Amino acid sequence: MNSRERDRIHIRDLRLRCVIGVNPEERRVRQDVVVDITLHADLRQAGQSDRMSDTVDYKAIKLAVVDLVEASQCHLVERLAEQIAQLCLERPRVRRVRVLVEKPGALRYARTVGVEIVRGGEGDEL
Repeated sequence: MNSRERDRIHIRDLRLRCVIGVNPEERRVRQDVVVDITLHADLRQAGQSDRMSDTVDYKAIKLAVVDLVEASQCHLVERLAEQIAQLCLERPRVRRVRVLVEKPGALRYARTVGVEIVRGGEGDEL
């Protein structure tokens, strides 16, 4: 396993609100979603140089994800997860991404329902 496969940056429990869902009542009111993102990148150079220019700007990614999600009008959690993954993969140094989007209260009797996807790199499995 090389460094690129091991090195990860985690953004956890990003709590946002957006219009999401297929039912008419879901289209009228913004709902909570919780986003977890794992960015895969080779972080060796940043670890040695201690320079921001040698790493992934995860603050910029977080801000872009917030803008994307809050403007979203997706019907499916799957679509929102895909859009977040593609946004992350457009960033320099990000080679692979895992995105988990949860929609609390989407299913009666369940705390949450979520969709997890992996994109980029060789194959889609971690």
